[in-house]
Amino acid sequence: MKKVTLPELDKLRSVASYQLGKGTGEILFNRDTMVVHSPNTGRMRHLYRSQKLLATLRANDGMFALAIAGARLLLRSRRFKNIVAVESAVSDFMKQGRNVFAKHVKRASSSIRPEDEVIVVNEENELLATGRAFLSGEEMLSFRRGVAVKVRHGMSKA
Repeated sequence: MKKVTLPELDKLRSVASYQLGKGTGEILFNRDTMVVHSPNTGRMRHLYRSQKLLATLRANDGMFALAIAGARLLLRSRRFKNIVAVESAVSDFMKQGRNVFAKHVKRASSSIRPEDEVIVVNEENELLATGRAFLSGEEMLSFRRGVAVKVRHGMSKA
């Protein structure tokens, strides 16, 4: 693990702001960000701060897969908009890393599109998980069946 260089920091912030919303790059990444490079390609792969994984740069498209520590920073800042709120009764399942079904969604940002990175919270706005949206925010609210969010990281695995 090495400290991120200035050119790498600029790239990380640009990609984050493009993918996750304006200003999110500065929230997630600073001079204390540590990076693990792929041993095969030499590309940036895992990003840490204070020994906690913030995000992973996906090899297939160069975009971020948010981890719990990164989601915490974004939630605290209130800059990130792609948030899905589920019924509090199913919170424990989401914490275990189970997928979010549309029938359990209480609120979803209208800006969410399929394949977007999202943060899953309960009705009390407590962080439960991070994942990738399968449906748009509007579809999550109108559908009664099917997977709405493919959960990648649950709180119990953080």
